[in-house]
Amino acid sequence: MTHVAPTEQSTQRITQVETITVSKYAPFKSAAVTIANLTVFFLLWELLARAEVINALFFPKASEMFSAMYHGFVDGTILPELWHSLSNFLIGLTISIVIGIPVGLLMGASRVVDLILSPYVWAMASLPRVALIPLLILIMGFDNSMQLTIIVLSAVFPIMVNCMAGVKTVDPSLLRAGRVFGTSRVQTYSKIIFPFTLPFVIAGVNQGIARGLVGMLIGELLGGGGNGLGFILDRAGDQFDAPMLYAVLILLAVMSVGLIQSMRLLEQRAAPWRDTLRT
Repeated sequence: MTHVAPTEQSTQRITQVETITVSKYAPFKSAAVTIANLTVFFLLWELLARAEVINALFFPKASEMFSAMYHGFVDGTILPELWHSLSNFLIGLTISIVIGIPVGLLMGASRVVDLILSPYVWAMASLPRVALIPLLILIMGFDNSMQLTIIVLSAVFPIMVNCMAGVKTVDPSLLRAGRVFGTSRVQTYSKIIFPFTLPFVIAGVNQGIARGLVGMLIGELLGGGGNGLGFILDRAGDQFDAPMLYAVLILLAVMSVGLIQSMRLLEQRAAPWRDTLRT
């Protein structure tokens, strides 16, 4: 057997390292795009409203909407109700995460637990939340606990279903490799199953945020007892106050986008390797 010595050209090719230059303005790119996008959106809104293509009673100017939002914060109309809705929602979402993630992972890993719980989980996941309001009011009245319950019932089941699906899609070769290296059951969950299912967990929480906001509004509109953004929304509709109605809708959109963006930032910290797949 003959040994071929590497040539100088091949050695240079092997030792050559590709360098990636990152612009110092890269961190501000997303913020700049978002600001430009929203500026164009609200300018088009203002121009369309001023053209009176749609009746001003139903489609106010963007400037009127911002004015109603500003005065609502100044005179104390919005801030207490915003805090009521946001605190209720965050508590309900936290309870949903604490319950949904472990139960979903357990359902995905255990066939027996899946057979026992899946009929109830799928039934509750597909049941319209508005159908539960009369029952919850009958049991709990118009108390704050009713609103928390409907938020949890809206958010917890999407989290469970996504976590369960994530465990069932774990690559079997990873589990076999773990057994070969002698990993315990706890290590298998913490080192293999949970990191693999993390994208499913994040997706489930994002769906829980969207469903939980719907549940929050349903609870406040139909049984809020005069509290929350849902109450302001209902009152603005009754009074034909379109600027305030749109202002509350914008605040709800900001809440939703802010929470989902927070989950994306958490995913970037917990699974930084996923960013390499994005261009």
